[in-house]
Amino acid sequence: QTKMAKVQADLEQEQVEASAGGGAVKAVVNGQQKLLSIAIDPDVAGDDVEMLQDLVVAAVNDALERSRELAAERMQSVAAGLGLPPGLL
Repeated sequence: QTKMAKVQADLEQEQVEASAGGGAVKAVVNGQQKLLSIAIDPDVAGDDVEMLQDLVVAAVNDALERSRELAAERMQSVAAGLGLPPGLL
């Protein structure tokens, strides 16, 4: 369990970034799926609020998915180290 706790602590420190609209909107999430920041290119923050909202949602969802993948990779390495079958954690 100490390995699991270490992985959890490490995941809190790791960050993944995703973007949408060719980098117009960027989202940063940590390995525990917590949104850390959103960056919006000022050139995009014009009158088209609906498009901007769509880009924010796309960037956040992509960042969250990348974070889940990162967490799954780390947990699989812990499971393998404990001799547990793949997919158990």
